[in-house]
Amino acid sequence: MPFKANADRRHKFTKAKYKVTNWPEYNESLRRRGDVTDWIEERVAKTWFAPENQWRGRPAEFSELAIETCLEVRVVFGLALRQTQGFVRSVFYLMELVLPVPDFTTLSRRADGLKLLNPKPRTNSEPVTLVIDSAGVKIFGAGEWQETKHGTRIKRRTWRKLHLSLDLNTGEIVCSELTEDTVADPTAVPDLLDQIQNTVATFLGVSDVSIYGSR
Repeated sequence: MPFKANADRRHKFTKAKYKVTNWPEYNESLRRRGDVTDWIEERVAKTWFAPENQWRGRPAEFSELAIETCLEVRVVFGLALRQTQGFVRSVFYLMELVLPVPDFTTLSRRADGLKLLNPKPRTNSEPVTLVIDSAGVKIFGAGEWQETKHGTRIKRRTWRKLHLSLDLNTGEIVCSELTEDTVADPTAVPDLLDQIQNTVATFLGVSDVSIYGSR
């Protein structure tokens, strides 16, 4: 909800300080944060190249799995495309894996038409316990840019409200709904429940004071 936008600015509490007594274990835990373990499944190595005669024109050299693997590395480490190419190439060299790496232009071109797999639908028909909450989403436009650049004040800010429902047992988000900020939370509940094929055993808000209610 919109009033939650400034929640991180309210009620500032001093972070609790704890005295470290087990320094060897603590130091080792910090070292393990920098450990990097790399491995390539045999399936990935076999499907690194694109199949032949898949469409007209010049055939692609790399499969979608290869492009997706490189792009995932880019997202995880926050790299640019050229850095991604160099990083994957170095990893393959250290692993003594003889596989070419897509160049940065190929990654940029193929990323636009990459077909990502959708999450697998729920196959379990057991009743679910739903936990529902909403959060305000601020829409940034030209007005926000002018405020940041020139210090002007915006008369009215645009908000949307995102309603999320997850399974309490699995933590999986089972349904979502994006509405106008004027839509009350209870009004969005029927549309959320229509997206669920399983039987709802328990319906909960995030707290006892949630206006969603509980049943």
